[in-house]
Amino acid sequence: MQQSDWHGVFPAITTPFNEDGSIDHTFLAAHASWMIDAGCRGVVALGSLGEGGCLEPDERNAVLKTLVVAVGNRVPVIAGIAALSTAQAVTFANDARDCGCRGLMVLPPYVYRGRWEETRAHFSAVISATPLSCTLYNNPIAYGTDLLPEHIADLAALHTNVHAVKESSADVRRFPAIRYILGPRLALFVGVDDLIVEGVAAGAIGWVAGLVNALPAESVSLFDLAARGHSDELDRLYKWFLPLLRLDVVSDFVHLIKLAQQEAGMGTERVRPPRLTLTGEPRKVALQTIRVAMKSRP
Repeated sequence: MQQSDWHGVFPAITTPFNEDGSIDHTFLAAHASWMIDAGCRGVVALGSLGEGGCLEPDERNAVLKTLVVAVGNRVPVIAGIAALSTAQAVTFANDARDCGCRGLMVLPPYVYRGRWEETRAHFSAVISATPLSCTLYNNPIAYGTDLLPEHIADLAALHTNVHAVKESSADVRRFPAIRYILGPRLALFVGVDDLIVEGVAAGAIGWVAGLVNALPAESVSLFDLAARGHSDELDRLYKWFLPLLRLDVVSDFVHLIKLAQQEAGMGTERVRPPRLTLTGEPRKVALQTIRVAMKSRP
């Protein structure tokens, strides 16, 4: 996998569960294929939306193997690499390589928010553990560690296999700031759903997407229209989609995207503890938003 492969819509795929809490590998394979058939260019597994932190190591590897077999040579499978310790993250990176993944999405350490030299050493250890193509994941809102443009440039200079950055700070100014320092060295990906149109206008060429799990055709169309530039068709689709895209940027985003999948007839709302399926007023409000949108689905 090269930098040129990092473009278009990459689903941050959800992990489906059976009623007994085990992983539904049959559905996982079908779900991935469905999104690729709709035009997605890669699959990112075991991220926050994939509840990767709630899976045992053998479950993580089983998910990756299922996806690698399901997608074949059509698109790359990217493994999310996040752990409490650097050693564990390196193990996950090597496991992903052995499972047949073609790329890694590398996160900062969970919980500990270290000095830059510590964070830099962690990223470097994971990136250099394999020759796989890597994207850096910056999400200071969720993880408390902010990869500034100069940090990203530092890691890109150190490692030739860093090919992209998933930018989820929700600050659209980060895209031109990274481009100003690095030029075209890295592929820039939007990492929050409700910033996709603005992010593409600011220089992003890819989208690690959430609502694509429920609405892949609409997600690919939205991205493609945004890449072509402003149009009335883009405005209409974005206006329809935006209430759903905003489900990706709240604390219950995993629950909500799985609920949207269920309403779209492609998945269930089952999550793994400590998450619990939504009940009461939050679920009622979410269903209202989803069902109103589905009735006017383009």
